[in-house]
Amino acid sequence: MIGSTRTEALIAAVRSKIASRALKPEDRLPSVRRFAETMGVSPSTVVEAYARLEAEGVIRARRGSGFFVTGAHLLPMALTDMGTPKDHTVDPFWVSKQSLDADPTALKPGCGWLPVDWMPNAALRKGLRALSRSDGALLSDYGSTRGSLTLRRLLLGRFADEGITVSADQILLTSSGTQAIDLICRLLLRPGDAVVVDDPCYFNFQALLRAHQVKIIGVPFTPTGPDIEAFEKALIAAAPRLYITNSALHNPTGATISPQTAHRVLSLAGVHGVTIVEDDIFADFEPTLSPRLAVLDGFNRVIRIGSFSKTLSASIRCGYIAARPEWIEGLVDLQIATHFAGPSPMATELIAGVLAGGSYRRHMINVRQRLAHARNDVAERLAVLNIAPWIIPRGGFYLWCSLPEGLDASVIAQRCMKDGIVLAPGNVFSVSQSATTFLRFNVAQMTDERPFSVLKRAMKA
Repeated sequence: MIGSTRTEALIAAVRSKIASRALKPEDRLPSVRRFAETMGVSPSTVVEAYARLEAEGVIRARRGSGFFVTGAHLLPMALTDMGTPKDHTVDPFWVSKQSLDADPTALKPGCGWLPVDWMPNAALRKGLRALSRSDGALLSDYGSTRGSLTLRRLLLGRFADEGITVSADQILLTSSGTQAIDLICRLLLRPGDAVVVDDPCYFNFQALLRAHQVKIIGVPFTPTGPDIEAFEKALIAAAPRLYITNSALHNPTGATISPQTAHRVLSLAGVHGVTIVEDDIFADFEPTLSPRLAVLDGFNRVIRIGSFSKTLSASIRCGYIAARPEWIEGLVDLQIATHFAGPSPMATELIAGVLAGGSYRRHMINVRQRLAHARNDVAERLAVLNIAPWIIPRGGFYLWCSLPEGLDASVIAQRCMKDGIVLAPGNVFSVSQSATTFLRFNVAQMTDERPFSVLKRAMKA
């Protein structure tokens, strides 16, 4: 009976490690002798436990190599069980759900994309007509493992304009920018690892990292980038594997890293062995290019990701990863394992066609001009309500604003939602939950009078 209890304890221990992602599919289990020593049991008890797990299909033996996790009984991660439950108005999923599922009549100053009539729909329609005349392979087949060579070459040209020299094989196209980060996390992280993010940061960084069951370390973000003193302390104390950031037109603050801060971040990352994931999704919204960690580093320690959802279409999903060749090889394998293929060839060829045409440049010039006007106009109208921008960004569509003292942005957002206005409260973005009085506004979504009148009523209430 005692032996049976010990065997069941070992089985439970292995199952627990698999459930927590400490052991993943194809991971090797400890040898019989080593596991017996660790658990303080006889080797025969371990043999029996492994035999029962193998019979259930949880693990399998490979002759001469040991025992390996199969993943057959791997349960899906429950995001709602990760961390301390919070009020839904400060949940990283709240803004996304409200924005994506909102009634068509709702206005969305809290969302993260441009209005439909700001997008290059004429160019997309022209591209779709051209695609309809393509051969059957493009319309029906899977794409290559790295994605469209045409689109990757276009990205190479953009990188060359920044002074970055890479090969097409160092670029992997993905189904979205979010999938790009997910693949990187799968490649480089294990449950329990530490990851540094800005505080505040894009809320889906937090949601995705929670799914990977890592420890999230927030570093205060300043108008010139991460607080370097706090950043260094975090690297020393937590020994993180990754730092994930937006260097330019930071989400949600709109700030841009300074050259001095960029050099210090790279220096500290080198000393402490930290890999940097630089999300460059807002690059085309800048009037002129600002410092980039990938440019200064040359893809040694920095991985660049991006997508086309903000500038072209959120409906035609495609992202990319640019990194060291050996990392790209691992990421290609992971994309095959988890998605079999990359983004739709139709999507990538459509995007490539629009980017290569002269209409895209004109589109972005027009968008930058409209956003510059909208930022000034919205800042002035918010000032009437005593809502003050943290900074005035040099580009992009976000204003990170503080409410008058004593007001809770989460409460304001909840009240406005009842009147069909979706807002983004500050603590959605804050790891430390220290942005209670902040709201992120999308100025392109505030050309209507209604958000201001509803906001005014909510603040008075």
